[in-house]
Amino acid sequence: MSRRRPEHLPSRPTWRCQACGIAWPCSAAKLRLLAEYRGQRASLLIYLASLQAEAAVQLAELGGGTALAGLHDRFLGWARPRG
Repeated sequence: MSRRRPEHLPSRPTWRCQACGIAWPCSAAKLRLLAEYRGQRASLLIYLASLQAEAAVQLAELGGGTALAGLHDRFLGWARPRG
């Protein structure tokens, strides 16, 4: 029986990747999102901004000194068009 691997999706409320455990969006999630939203960069940025807002609330509720200041770069900085 084959075991299904978890997808590179966020685990709420910690916002860690379900598959690799690093801060989401991980590299694999970023690649998937870029492919999924190819030619629709504005839609991708709107989607990521809504997730950033959700993550900010959930991470603030967790407390523990989570760096909320870095959420913009983490969620949106990588997805901006270059040039």
